[in-house]
Order: sequence, then C-alpha cells, then structure tokens
Amino acid sequence: MKLDTTDLRYISSDEFRVLTAVEMGSKNHEVVPTPLIAQISGLRNGGVNKLLGSLAKRNLIARVQNSKYDGYRLTYGGYDYLAMRTFSKRGSVHSVGNQIGVGKESDIYVVADEEGNQMVLKLHRLGRISFRTIKSKRDYMGKRKHASWMYMSRLAAQKEWAFMKALHEHGFPVPKPIDQARHCIVMELIDSFPLRQVSDVPSPGKLYSTLMDLIVRFAKAGLIHGDFNEFNILIRQATGEPVVIDFPQMVSTRHENAEYYFNRDVECIRTFFKRRFGYESKLYPKFTSTFKEGSTDDSKDDFRLDVIVAASGFKSHEMKTLEEVSMLFRW
Repeated sequence: MKLDTTDLRYISSDEFRVLTAVEMGSKNHEVVPTPLIAQISGLRNGGVNKLLGSLAKRNLIARVQNSKYDGYRLTYGGYDYLAMRTFSKRGSVHSVGNQIGVGKESDIYVVADEEGNQMVLKLHRLGRISFRTIKSKRDYMGKRKHASWMYMSRLAAQKEWAFMKALHEHGFPVPKPIDQARHCIVMELIDSFPLRQVSDVPSPGKLYSTLMDLIVRFAKAGLIHGDFNEFNILIRQATGEPVVIDFPQMVSTRHENAEYYFNRDVECIRTFFKRRFGYESKLYPKFTSTFKEGSTDDSKDDFRLDVIVAASGFKSHEMKTLEEVSMLFRW
C-alpha cells in the first residue's frame, strides 16, 4: 500500500489514543475487542465507538466480525500514521514528498524536516508476498501468532537501524541514519543512482576491487551483508564511490551459514560485472582464505560490529525470528 498522509494533520489526539490502543491490543489479539480498546485508551465506551468509526472510514483500522466477538485490527495505514506522528513529535519529519522506490519488502519516499532538508523515509512492509506461501513452510511466529506482519516489519526496521548506525559510526560507506520508529527508518538522502542503472564506468576494475574490498571489510568487522548486489549499491553522482544500503538480511560471520552468504555476495558482484561491463577477474575473496588461521588485518576495523549490534539492545531471539522469515523472501 502507498503512504497517504493527507488526513494526518486532521487526526485528533483522542483518535490517536484509540489508534494506539488498537496497536497495544494487537500484541495479544489478532482482532482487538472493542471493550479492550476502550479500556486501554481510557476513554468512555460510547466515545470510543465514534472514534473507531472515524478511524475505520480512513482505513487506519478495519472492523472484523467473527464467531466470538466483534473487534478491530490495525492496518498498515494506521501503523504508518503512528510512526509518522512519532517522527513529527520528535521533529524528524515535517513533510512527505514523492515515492522514489518500491520493493518486495519496503516503500521508499523523500521527506523533509522543518528546515526543508530532504531525507529518505523507508517503510518496511513484510508480508507483501503470499501469506499462504509463507505459512505453508513454517510457523514463523512461534508463540506470537497474533503479532502479524507489522511485528516482523518493526523487527526489520530495528535491525536495519542497529546495523546502519553501527556501520556509519565506524566509517563504512552507508547512509547516515537519522531516526527510527516502529517499521520506519529516516536516513540521509544521497545524490546517487543504483548500480543496476549504470551502463558504463570509467574503470570497471577499480569499482570491482572497491566492492570486493568492502565485502572483506564487512567480514573483518564480523558482518556479512547477505544481499550485496546491484540493487543494494548506490554510486555517488559526484565521486563515483559506492554506498551500501539495505541491511535487514545482514548476518554475523559466526552464523552457521556465514560462508554460503559471503560467497554468494562475492558471486553476485562477479556475475553482474561480467554481464554488464564484460569484466571478469580471477581475483576474488573467499570466506576460508579471509578468515584463515593466523591471518592479519592492517585495517582500522579491529572490532566486531555483530557484537556491538547485539549490545545495542536488539535481542538475539528477535534476530533469529526475523532471520528465519527473511530467508523466505530471498528468492
């Protein structure tokens, strides 16, 4: 769905209280009973019904009638509004511009703060592919069956925020993270274009070497991107230098399938350069040689970013839950 903030300024504080109550009730209920919404919001039951009707008309919530009781569920539109309100109250986002990207799992918009500084807003939208396809493979939610795709999208945003923040603070070529709320991230807008749109470069060999060095540098810092390809690499307009984006699928080099993901990232770049630029090199990094016993690294990245991210508060069981779901979106 598209982000539509037309009515955002007209939503009353009581309507946001009710919308927040539906969100809170969704933690334990697939359909949140109306009396529970009234209880959580702290508003009178009669008044809540009117507010629920107003929110439903705006498609921020959806009424659901089942055999047990009537209630409401939060829509992605409502979740968008809750995140945008948070950004607005923090002063991070003042206005929303055009959509500049769409993918299987996210939507990308240009936004601006009160001073008019442009930024990028990324909204994670897991669950865009067939729900039945996913559910047939595994009970991805475990005990949290009512959490829905919004819960998974929030985890994806939190994970990407944690990795982007750690990478940026340690000098990696990634966008500057600005803010994060629920399933959304605000980051620096870079004057660039995706590598997939590049038809010619002055020196394919130089860019190839830079990208391979980046894969190794990530690994030396304890991380593997997991989706390192022409769709997730930007080329700066002014300098031609690469910038890496999209980190929800990133894994630690201690992951049981680390070697597979590392070698796949390498092969993605080799395949793209051969197909697009007709460039092929016999030199490329291998996981085993990168981490062979006794090897030394003269780079400044003498730390483990996977450990730093783990210490930032992103829980290991959340990482594992998101990782299991992300695997289903890879292909």
